[in-house]
Amino acid sequence: MTASSNPIERSFELAAERCTDLTPLVYRRLFDMHPEARTMFRTEGSELVRGSMLALAIDALLDLAGERSGHFRLIGSEVYSHDAYGTPRKLFVAFFGIIAQTLRDVIEPDWSDDIDAAWRKLLGDIESLIAAQ
Repeated sequence: MTASSNPIERSFELAAERCTDLTPLVYRRLFDMHPEARTMFRTEGSELVRGSMLALAIDALLDLAGERSGHFRLIGSEVYSHDAYGTPRKLFVAFFGIIAQTLRDVIEPDWSDDIDAAWRKLLGDIESLIAAQ
């Protein structure tokens, strides 16, 4: 497999080589950093919801960082859904940074300046996108 030249894609590729499922790592960090988020998930069946949410978020992130074919628009629509659930927008935005921090931990020795800069830009783009809502 050829490595992606897109630093965001590359960070996910490197993580996939080291970790079969980011879901427990991402949500552990989310709940450690934002304990109030734990109560937003029902106890039964929440693993499936978490996995689905993370998969959709990753798909949107990759699209926003790449072709922008439309999947990134999920971020804008989901902010309204999460408003209805009572999720603070600050927490909604923080989730994407938590994904980045988790990836950094997983791929630590390969986390490059290019990857770091790309993630900073992407997270800034997400903040702007949500602020415009």
